[in-house]
Amino acid sequence: MSDLFSLLWAPFLMCLVLTGLHAYLGLHVIAREVVFVDIALAQIAALGATAAFLLGFELDSWVSYFSGLGATLAGALVLALTRTRERRISQEAVIGVVYAVSAAATVLLVAGAPHGTEHLRTMLVGNILTVSGSEVLKVGLLYAVIGALHWWWRGPLLLISTDAEAAFRAGRRVRLWDFLFYASFGLMVTTSVRIAGVLLVFSYLIVPALAAMALGGSIRRQLGVGWSLGALVSLVGITASAAFDLPTGATVVCVFGLALLAVSAFMRGLMGRR
Repeated sequence: MSDLFSLLWAPFLMCLVLTGLHAYLGLHVIAREVVFVDIALAQIAALGATAAFLLGFELDSWVSYFSGLGATLAGALVLALTRTRERRISQEAVIGVVYAVSAAATVLLVAGAPHGTEHLRTMLVGNILTVSGSEVLKVGLLYAVIGALHWWWRGPLLLISTDAEAAFRAGRRVRLWDFLFYASFGLMVTTSVRIAGVLLVFSYLIVPALAAMALGGSIRRQLGVGWSLGALVSLVGITASAAFDLPTGATVVCVFGLALLAVSAFMRGLMGRR
């Protein structure tokens, strides 16, 4: 039992760190109706890291990290510039194109490279079991800074996410705020993908926020629901992966899916009583 605890305490704490910021930014992403922006930026980060990997730098090196971050910031700029007041072009369609091109470019880069398939698998599901306590602390501090910035900027960011037209009428510099949102979002995603992989990061961002918004209430209440659900799923998923010797990232993603089904069934039952 003590061996199991010594193996899992750091991954579980990292899951709680991921839940803290991802659940909040997930509320923004769903309100903006750009659900796939996370997976698109995550894929761009993976593309940048892959380019560094092919140049001989390990995935956990600073060169790989900044290569992924640079690619993600470029993607954030593209997403901010494609926002128009009239919405002649769906931004979700632009995001889809960005994701498809990034994914295809990553496949092309690793085609024929030694351990290319293993690299792609790591990018998809990560390897959260290998995180250390010092890594949890560093990521926690970084996310605390990003969270503090979002608290400081919460007025314009929440207005743009929930009512962009009102932000335009109020004279807000929407594209600038969009870039700040996507840049800070991209910094979080670049960091998270290195640890947890694209699929797990997407799940932490969308599932808790989706369940919280389905249950409704104030932002504070939705955050409470999202954080509680993320913590519970992390505990169940990590425990199940250890008990049945399953890949941790994939197990947690599947538990997120089951949790969302349970919330959906609860909502149906609640509505059936009315």
